[in-house]
Amino acid sequence: QVQLVEAGGGLVQPGGSLRLSCAASGSIFRIDFMAWYRQAPGKERELVATISSLGSTHYADSVKGRFTISGHITANTMYLQMNSLKPEDTAVYYCNAKIYTTLTLPFEFWGQGTLVTVSS
Repeated sequence: QVQLVEAGGGLVQPGGSLRLSCAASGSIFRIDFMAWYRQAPGKERELVATISSLGSTHYADSVKGRFTISGHITANTMYLQMNSLKPEDTAVYYCNAKIYTTLTLPFEFWGQGTLVTVSS
């Protein structure tokens, strides 16, 4: 029943910026944790950034200082502001969340992904 939907991907030149969004909907009791992952062609999926329900954030070393994760928990939304993009940032970006559908029942959910291509 729960769905995560990403948006905002596209083609951007090196040094440019994009803002990704993720919206969660469905039978949501609460969201404790949300994250952005990415998967480049031929590579394993990797963690990009995380945010807790209280706003604590963490970033992969490769994106520190360039990407900013934020969220509006009450609206079940999350964003990833990506600045100073590099060709190596090219990947499908996925929204991930630990969501409680009841008081004590958490599940991990994934969005379908949005493609970010950084190229000149």
